[in-house]
Amino acid sequence: MPLQGNIRDFSTTQLLNLVNLSKRSGMLTIFESVPTGEKDAMDNPKMKPGAERAKVAFNKGKLIFAELSDQDNGLVAVLNKAGKLTDKQANALKARAQNTSDKALAMRLIGAKYVTQNDIVACIKQNILDVIYNLMTWSEGPFRFDDDIQPDKQNILVPIDLENVIIEGARRIKEVEQLKSHIENLDVSLKFPENPKEKFKGVHLSVEEWKVVSYVSPKNTIRQIAKANNMSEMEIRRVVYGLEQAGLVVVVKPRGTGAAAAKRSGSRRSKKAPPVADKKVVNKLIEKLKSL
Repeated sequence: MPLQGNIRDFSTTQLLNLVNLSKRSGMLTIFESVPTGEKDAMDNPKMKPGAERAKVAFNKGKLIFAELSDQDNGLVAVLNKAGKLTDKQANALKARAQNTSDKALAMRLIGAKYVTQNDIVACIKQNILDVIYNLMTWSEGPFRFDDDIQPDKQNILVPIDLENVIIEGARRIKEVEQLKSHIENLDVSLKFPENPKEKFKGVHLSVEEWKVVSYVSPKNTIRQIAKANNMSEMEIRRVVYGLEQAGLVVVVKPRGTGAAAAKRSGSRRSKKAPPVADKKVVNKLIEKLKSL
């Protein structure tokens, strides 16, 4: 019989501890919360599972696989996000390898010397950890743990010990709380400060930071930038905070304050990626900045 509950009552961190201590194998699935209109014994609204939000797999107490339903978790997207493939290479590979498994595609990429085996393992491991650290910040959602269910054999599985993951995740939860208080609303945009050339001169940014910078425009919200770069809310908050503290971007506050501003911002929310034309214009600026 599967273990079921809600991470509101039994957190992701507690679930990881349970799996680690009992050395269990199986699949953890977290769902969207759908209100039932009833109350539980603690007088909290009862929730039933909706659409899948995330899947995490374990083998004998080790983390081996994790994915978010609203992100591209394929090998090409993971390598592109890590900067191992350019946008042009990633788009071409996605078009040509639509029905190719990640394992088969990995062999092709290694054979063609696009990447090494170590590159693939490192990128997949980091993607799994990013997903887990994100899940550890969730405070609501029905879950189900099914013993002995494993991911598709065509997925590339990377075993990861849970002890350090749990410790690092706990540290990041505190960090996320600080980031959320600083950047409460993701439906605001970013802009460059005055004299951006001077600000960027001699600055060395990570791949993720350059990708975010390339989308900076008053027309693009932070949420849209995250979606375009396949980033979670936690990842985009961390990158934007770092760029802001370095004086490289400025968060454009919504007009007005309080609930009215939040309502206006929410009404303008769009799940579409930022316009490609805007990205091309800004990329020209970025290339100039890089050459300084």
